[in-house]
Amino acid sequence: MNEGLILISPAGNLPFVSNIHNWGLGVITAVQRMANPSFTLFFNFFNNINLELCFMIVIMFIFWCVNEKKAFRSGLLIMISFWINLCLKDFFGQPRPYELVPALGLAFEASPAFPSSQAQMSVVFWAALAFNLPKGGRLRFLIWPLSIFLILYIGFTQLYLGLHFPTDIFGGWITGVIILGLFYLLEKPGTKFFLKAEKRPQLICAAAAAFLMNALHPSDRSISALFLGFSIGYSLMINGFPFSPNEKAIEKKISIQVYILRIIIGFSAAGLIFVGLRLLLPGHNSIWQGIPFLEDFYEVGSFIHYGLFGFWISAGAPWTFRHLEIL
Repeated sequence: MNEGLILISPAGNLPFVSNIHNWGLGVITAVQRMANPSFTLFFNFFNNINLELCFMIVIMFIFWCVNEKKAFRSGLLIMISFWINLCLKDFFGQPRPYELVPALGLAFEASPAFPSSQAQMSVVFWAALAFNLPKGGRLRFLIWPLSIFLILYIGFTQLYLGLHFPTDIFGGWITGVIILGLFYLLEKPGTKFFLKAEKRPQLICAAAAAFLMNALHPSDRSISALFLGFSIGYSLMINGFPFSPNEKAIEKKISIQVYILRIIIGFSAAGLIFVGLRLLLPGHNSIWQGIPFLEDFYEVGSFIHYGLFGFWISAGAPWTFRHLEIL
């Protein structure tokens, strides 16, 4: 292990943090003794999956086909958790293991390390999913062991790939548990207040929350835009064209064909919005990238892109389903 590399790290002037990093590097070195090309390829494959997008895909399915209220609450929880993680990463600014010992890097990420977003989001998502399942059902009995396994598995892969110190993983898990506890403590009174309020106060609350998220973390507006579009869409939906995925049509149980149509229409349009608008609106991955006078509009383009994506989930798709008579 190259101690000289450790001394030039941002934490090198803090003996306590440096000692933690030294211990973590030892743990990662021990884990990587089992490294082989097959394991590395396998772990990298899952690490390269956009977990946040996968979580939103699950939220879309629940919103359109299972329970819109649970999907709305879970969607807000995921967005808030991810935003908190971005804020904490920027606040602590901790290095990744491979920045101290490059040989440990089997994968690379651009953001700071602490706390691990993968560890935090896995706790928030899988625990929230397990809690939202019907009590006493077999599915809930099965999902808890699966959730615990996936949470531990994701943490292990981050160590194996040299992306995180053990303390980053522990920090992500602890942050996720705290967020879950606070959310379920405040969610019921907050939801009750939001649903009882009229449309205008609901929209004001959504805009104020998004503004606060922008003000506290101005370097990335995608999450606040997603939150704003999702919240505004839900308010417009419940006040203008109430949608429930289990609502009966013509006194008959909804057929499987209706659910299939919702999935095809909903996800096709969501894909067009997510990919198409990213290309068409000014931004780092758009067709306008590299044009100097449009660089000032990159953040605007990103905000519109994510805002419309969130709006489609909670309002655009339900409105479409009703008007195509596939409720």
